Amino acid sequence: MNKYETLYIINAELNEEETKSVVEKFAGVITDNGGEIEKIDEWGKRRLAYPINYQTEGYYVLVLFAAPGAVPAELQRNLKNDERIMRYVVECRA
Repeated sequence: MNKYETLYIINAELNEEETKSVVEKFAGVITDNGGEIEKIDEWGKRRLAYPINYQTEGYYVLVLFAAPGAVPAELQRNLKNDERIMRYVVECRA
């Protein structure tokens, strides 16, 4: 299994319960496809470097995980299709 990290920004207008459900959803995508989550680091609300869809703040989440090679593509597909996600990146780490 390879090691990966993903950073995604959730729309800051969501309430706390909705934000937690988004984090749990993407943790579930990783584990349901055979991945193992090492750490979920919620950075919380932060100011964006530039406005995205007229929003100036976002809720940042960093996830470190180990997974087979097909999991990052599935995770990216789910992140792309969720309207609550403002931006995301999935990278392989050494």
